[in-house]
Amino acid sequence: MSEKSAKVLRLGLPKGTLQDTTQMLLARAGFDVRYSSRSYFPSINDPEIECILIRPQEMARYVAQGAMDCGIAGHDWIEENRVDVVEVANLEAPWPNYAPIRWVLAVKRGSGFEKIQDLEGKRIASEAVGLAEKHFEKHGVKAHIEFSWGATEVKPPVLADAIIDVTDSGASLRANDLEVIDTILASTPRFVANRAASEDPWKRAKMEQLRLLMLGAIAAASQVNLSMNVPRDLLAKILEMLPALNTPTLSPLADDSWVEVTTVVEEKIVREIIVQLSEAGARGIIETPLTKIVH
Repeated sequence: MSEKSAKVLRLGLPKGTLQDTTQMLLARAGFDVRYSSRSYFPSINDPEIECILIRPQEMARYVAQGAMDCGIAGHDWIEENRVDVVEVANLEAPWPNYAPIRWVLAVKRGSGFEKIQDLEGKRIASEAVGLAEKHFEKHGVKAHIEFSWGATEVKPPVLADAIIDVTDSGASLRANDLEVIDTILASTPRFVANRAASEDPWKRAKMEQLRLLMLGAIAAASQVNLSMNVPRDLLAKILEMLPALNTPTLSPLADDSWVEVTTVVEEKIVREIIVQLSEAGARGIIETPLTKIVH
C-alpha cells in the first residue's frame, strides 16, 4: 500500500435534519455518499476519506477533541459547546436546513414580558443551555435556565416563563401563540476542522479540496448558464441586458453577422430575462444548469 493511500481524512457528517441536504451537497461537489440504515459509517467514493454520522449537537465537540479531523456543524452548536475549532468555510446555501436559522427568546403572547430584563428570576427552557446562559449573563439578568428535551414551544406559560428556541420562518412559534422578544444568534452550517489536523499538510490539502468543491457547488446552486445567438448589430443592446457573473463570453459563428453569447445569471431572473432577450433579437437561447462555480 502506498504512503498516500494509507492516509485517511476522518469526516464527520451530520445525522438527522441536515443529513439529506449534506448528501446532496457532497454529490454536487463530486462525492457519492451512501447511507446504510444499519451503519453509522457511510461509504464515499474517495479512499482517502472516512465518513462517520454524528448528531449535529455533538459534532463540534468531537472535531475539537480530534476524534474527527473535520466535519459539518452548525455555528449554533459550535457556540453552544464552546469549543476551539478552525472554521474552514461557511456553507450557507439556498437548500432545506442550510439556509440561516435564528435562536430566539420567546414568550407567551400577552404574558407582559417585553424584554429580557423582565425575566429576572424566571424559568427559561432551552435545548441550548449554554447559549441561553451566555446571553442572559451578557445582559446581566439572572434566570433559571432549564434543559428542554423537546417540544420546547409548548412549555410557556405553565412549564416555563420563556423559551430560547430555534426558528427559520417563525411558523411554529406563531402556532403556539408565542412572540419573539430577542434574537440570540443567527446560524448556518460550517465546515470546521480540528486545529492539529488543519496544521497537517496532507490533511489541510485534502480539506481544501473539500472546501473548494463544496463552495463551488453552493455558488452554482442559484445560477444557470445562458447561451444565445445575437446579431452583431444588436450585440451592445443585448450585453446591457445581461447581469453577468463575469464578462460574457463571445464566440464567432459561421455567419459573421452573428455572435454566440454565453454568460451566467441567477436562476430566479431567467423567466423574465429570456423573454426580454428574445424580444430584443436574441435567438437560439439555451439554459443549462451548473454544477460548480469556482472563484
